[in-house]
Amino acid sequence: MDDTDHSTAEAGPASGPLSGVLVADFSRVLAGPYATMLLADMGAEVVKVEGPQGDETRSWMPPVRDEVSTYYLGVNRGKRSIALDLRDDGDAALARELAHRADVVIENFKPGGLAKYGLDYAAVSAANPGAVYASISGFGTGAGRDVPGYDLMVQAISGLMSLTGEPDGPPYRAGISVFDVMAGNHAVIGILAALRHRDATGSGQHVEVNLLSSALTGLVNHSSAYAAGGVVPFRMGNAHPSVFPYEPLPTADSDLIVAAANDGQFRKLCDVLGVPRLASDPRFAHNADRTANREELRPLLEERLATRGAVEWFEALTAVGVPCGPINTIDGGFAMAERFGLDPVVEVGEGERAVPTTRNPIRFSATPVGYHRPPPGLDEHGAELRAWLTAPEEAAGA
Repeated sequence: MDDTDHSTAEAGPASGPLSGVLVADFSRVLAGPYATMLLADMGAEVVKVEGPQGDETRSWMPPVRDEVSTYYLGVNRGKRSIALDLRDDGDAALARELAHRADVVIENFKPGGLAKYGLDYAAVSAANPGAVYASISGFGTGAGRDVPGYDLMVQAISGLMSLTGEPDGPPYRAGISVFDVMAGNHAVIGILAALRHRDATGSGQHVEVNLLSSALTGLVNHSSAYAAGGVVPFRMGNAHPSVFPYEPLPTADSDLIVAAANDGQFRKLCDVLGVPRLASDPRFAHNADRTANREELRPLLEERLATRGAVEWFEALTAVGVPCGPINTIDGGFAMAERFGLDPVVEVGEGERAVPTTRNPIRFSATPVGYHRPPPGLDEHGAELRAWLTAPEEAAGA
């Protein structure tokens, strides 16, 4: 994709629905930084506190852009960076001052790990009772508090990997750190709700999110199958346990995802394929019938799909409202978003500092998100932030 096609983010002071909210970000790697990036997009002033070596993802490469990890670039726009060694008394004091001034404090240390620096919820809330303090952990603060929390572990422990892959093959991880992203979104939801409560009462509170709980709720129908039905789901490859057709089907040149999830969509599918009789066949008339008889129905659909290519079928089926889509690589996904007018890439910063990043998916009609700062270099804003934190609070501007 040519960079000249990208939207350019406007420079200037942050605006948006969270304008004026100060976030002290003590998180690192993915779940926390993803959450604080979303808050920054919505106008919050985010101060990213890093150790002297910086966020681990700075060194997670390749791929890179201008010698910076694209992993780091993808979740850290909109922030200012200050490097503080919490083992140093002076730096720890600056960190506490930041937490005392903040509207939101977010951290993903091992539970209890910030207490020795006076940065745990009890200490922060005592000095700043209006603070919303968000903690992200792997497995909560109970018996799982000492278990390190990595997305891959949670994919395994939660059961997701048991659902991913071919029925007769090994379990697979998802292609992204899905539960880190999910937990980051849950943290944002919790923070926004707690800010609403603070607006009403003046009091902050502790918001806790853990990856395993995010995973179990995120498994949705599979979680419900077990919790409500006592059923342990199993790997089905790309098939859906409750709906058919809802999977890739081969065409003349490549697979096409077909998601005819209700009877009306199935009728339209059959009409376009030239086999309308299948929609009235008692074996296939209703979803439960199609699901039960999927092995009989699948070859009948594949026979018709083999007469044209995936893109041609996509155009014909989409025109009548049948959900379907080609299986793209990432570049194809961005190209499709461009085609649909979603403008998926925004450039943050100006000149040599401009960094292409993925657009925030939320659209506001009155308070649009903004992209005001490129991902910061380590301690890039350290001097100005130290000056601000050592000035009397009433005289200091954020």
